[in-house]
Amino acid sequence: MTETVPRPTLEAVAARAGVSRATVSRVVNGADGVREPLVERVRRAVEELGYVPNQAARSLVTKRHDAVAVIVAEPETRVFADPFFARQLRGISKELTAHDNQLVLLLTEDRDDHARVGRYLAGGHVDGALVFSLHVDDPLPELIQRAGLPTVFGGRPDWGGGRNGVVYVDSDNRGGARDAVRHLLGLGRSRIAHITGALDQTSAVDRLDGFRDVMVDADPRLVVEGDFTPAAGERAMRELLGRCPDLDAVFAANDLTAAGALRVLREHGRRVPDDVAVVGFDDMLPIAEQTDPPLTTVRQDIEEMGRLMVRLLLRGLDPAAAAPENVGGTPSSVILPTTLVRRASA
Repeated sequence: MTETVPRPTLEAVAARAGVSRATVSRVVNGADGVREPLVERVRRAVEELGYVPNQAARSLVTKRHDAVAVIVAEPETRVFADPFFARQLRGISKELTAHDNQLVLLLTEDRDDHARVGRYLAGGHVDGALVFSLHVDDPLPELIQRAGLPTVFGGRPDWGGGRNGVVYVDSDNRGGARDAVRHLLGLGRSRIAHITGALDQTSAVDRLDGFRDVMVDADPRLVVEGDFTPAAGERAMRELLGRCPDLDAVFAANDLTAAGALRVLREHGRRVPDDVAVVGFDDMLPIAEQTDPPLTTVRQDIEEMGRLMVRLLLRGLDPAAAAPENVGGTPSSVILPTTLVRRASA
């Protein structure tokens, strides 16, 4: 058995630095009012002794836990299978780490999960929440509001009536969809189909609206609902070929859906892009580069969305926290631009 080495205390740091315990406490907790030479002496003593602040005691002083709940409104099978979530979580994790905050990941799949998350949030364990992949009528916003937690949403929320003070980060889903469809029209395609995402999510609705903005008189049979998965892309593509065998282009709501559609087109002997051009959404690497053929798609900066969510939340918690130039003193929602990335599929 190894012997446990006692943890350095505030008193030990104070003795090493030659200052009072109260001065050490103020420096460690980031309080003002300590002269810079003393701050340097305390920091040097902390480093030499390897002192680690007691988080519970520190929270009593600062009223902060330095922890943020990241809530994904999806089952774990979806979260860990879809690279979109990995990218967004990577951006969130990097930014939280840069500000010395902990990420607490919470997933929701059924009513019991919502109750559990609600209890956790109400327990005062975290300083705020980041929430994404919300569905219509999701109880999470109400639970978060009841807990009184500062919150930033990933994606434009839909409250079915609006709610003041909501802060979110999203991409220009509607504008990106318009760009995709205009590109297909520019290639001379006229029978353009759309495989939607899950229409209980605003990103899918916005992309469908963008499609309709351009294809005002589109045959309604050319729109089939999906759910952002490859399996839905395959199912929808088979349905489209049965309904409208003369279609000459497909705009898919995301790259995973497009990958499923490409497999079915190949099975049916349709050449891409000669017979049918295909455009996706996300620019999810390596998926978009490894489809056959490589996928033309609308790029959104998913990792940056995660980073911005954190910056907005921290700005709301502490106006002195670091923030990008486009995030002012008062948090406000941000919509990031999208870009069409042209490859061989269209």
